[in-house]
Amino acid sequence: MRSGNRLGRQFGWLWGAFGTSAVGTWLAFGAFPLIAIQVLHAGPAEVAALSSVGALVGAAVAVPLGPWVEFRRKRPVLIGMDLVRFAALLTIPAAFALGVLSFVQLLLVSVVVAAADITFRAASGAYLKTLLPAEDLLVANARFESTAWTTTVIGPPLGGAAIGLLGPVVTVVADAVSYLLSALCIRAAGGQEPRPERRQAARMRAGDLLDGWRYILADATLRPLFFNTALFNGLLMATDALLAVLMLGRLGFTPWQYGLAFAAPAIGGLFGARLARPLVTRFGQHRVLVVAGTLRAIWPAGLVFLGPGTGGLLLVMGVEFGLIFCCGVFNPVYATYRLDRTAPDRITRTLSAWTVTTKASTALLTAACGVLGGLLGPRTAIGLAGVLLLATPLLLPRRAAAPLAEPEPTPSRT
Repeated sequence: MRSGNRLGRQFGWLWGAFGTSAVGTWLAFGAFPLIAIQVLHAGPAEVAALSSVGALVGAAVAVPLGPWVEFRRKRPVLIGMDLVRFAALLTIPAAFALGVLSFVQLLLVSVVVAAADITFRAASGAYLKTLLPAEDLLVANARFESTAWTTTVIGPPLGGAAIGLLGPVVTVVADAVSYLLSALCIRAAGGQEPRPERRQAARMRAGDLLDGWRYILADATLRPLFFNTALFNGLLMATDALLAVLMLGRLGFTPWQYGLAFAAPAIGGLFGARLARPLVTRFGQHRVLVVAGTLRAIWPAGLVFLGPGTGGLLLVMGVEFGLIFCCGVFNPVYATYRLDRTAPDRITRTLSAWTVTTKASTALLTAACGVLGGLLGPRTAIGLAGVLLLATPLLLPRRAAAPLAEPEPTPSRT
């Protein structure tokens, strides 16, 4: 394994692109709902549609892009998806300046950005595997994870201050510019990316859209991990809106306290990501995956005991710190495990199917938790989600994966 920062110039530019776009994303965190409420005077149903319907439709749009990207060089795709997000987001401040901004435009932009996000993530995983040998993938994924949590700590407070001073549309401009800078970083990476093997069929068939799911479900180790992450991420994200209602409404926390409760514990993710590689070196990939995946499911149930005042704030911060620390360990190990278990000619389709499913399950579970929160109250709905999360470790792989067989070489068509 390479030591220090020696993962190469191309990885350095890719890492820089990731960090730049992550900062922009967190600066604009919550900007769309605020624009809908403050500028367009949208109601609760319309605001909910921005996150649920936008994500679902964006996931559906991204489905055919996975097979399409699989047989193309990934670096141009990454640059293209960054430029698509840059252009789509920039239409919002332009329309606002002209006085023609509408809710439909916000919804359409959220769909385009969601589809481009899914495609970018799938292509970046495949691109990363061409840049680095297998033994360096965990180091790279740990760096991405550390960067993600670092930007989580600094982005929302800075974005909140910018929104307070200049309004939410300004943070959308910052997010758009971050994607342009990301595209420039990836272009600067340079290098010769090998051209993927062409498939035998001349045209993509309807059945090809399901190739990613077929590959996942046929693998005895990817299949349980797939269901585990889709259910865990969906249930965890579904409680966010309920927790906001509980804290900002019934319990009387101020917005800055609410932001602090989630920004400060993100430091735990930075610590966890830095420990991922030493833990894998000492205990092995499978054991760390299972233990961290189990421990992360325990924490959210504690939110049912949330109360007002300083004690309640400390409870949320403690729960979130423990949860995020375990996720910081789990996420890079899981990302590396998934890449290790996926054949080179299936990575984009597999990652695309994985992300589409996670996005869709999150949207559906968010809607379901919203209904339960309305019927039973937010605290009860949070408690039910916490109980279901306790069952997710049962879906983790029960045994270490056997080495992935190398695919037989396929003669190229002329």
